Amino acid sequence: MMNSNENRPGSFNNKSVDPIVDNHVSTSFLSPLHTDAFAVDDDTKIELIKKHFSEIMSILGLDLNDDSLKETPLRVAKMYVKEVFAGLNPANKPNTKLFGNQFKYNEMSIEKDITLYSYCEHHFLPIIGKVHIAYFPNGKVIGLSKINRLVQFYAKRPQVQERLTVQISDGLREALQTNDIAVIIDAEHLCVRSRGIKDTNSTTITSSFSGKFQDEKNQMRFISIVKNHIQ
Repeated sequence: MMNSNENRPGSFNNKSVDPIVDNHVSTSFLSPLHTDAFAVDDDTKIELIKKHFSEIMSILGLDLNDDSLKETPLRVAKMYVKEVFAGLNPANKPNTKLFGNQFKYNEMSIEKDITLYSYCEHHFLPIIGKVHIAYFPNGKVIGLSKINRLVQFYAKRPQVQERLTVQISDGLREALQTNDIAVIIDAEHLCVRSRGIKDTNSTTITSSFSGKFQDEKNQMRFISIVKNHIQ
């Protein structure tokens, strides 16, 4: 389980992100994009992906004249650009409007069991799991659906779970204007389940705790609620 530090670059009031050392995680908490990643519009990307995916299918020996297969390259291209990898484009980042905390609520706010669908960047196979989030309000609160949308935005990229955990945490810090954020992800990786070792029982858990969640008491309370529901 990874525990990110609130003082590392990328925390609230410091949006820069420094590279990390562990090459297994990645070279950075930023998604690895080349500098002209958005020089081409979505329609052009769809046409290019359609062309190249047709070639992949043909190399595999599939007959693209078959009624069931002939539209597959276009379907895959649209899915990649408009759906499962739409989070690569910052233009698709959801607006996260805050509301006045009129009830002066200053206790831990938790949203658990947020459905996670992402794709492993090593094999482009699904990552499926749950995200659990907690924060202490800093004068304002956020609509609950906005938290889900922010999770989905970062999930819609080729990912490693460690990076995804930190990106969600950083995104929440920016959106909520507070450092008091906790994120836990518990997910199954189909690159482990359906190929290679073919372990169908294991899950991967990653976490990020910052601000008040550096306090072990708040961490344990959050984890207890996630595991055992509200006590």
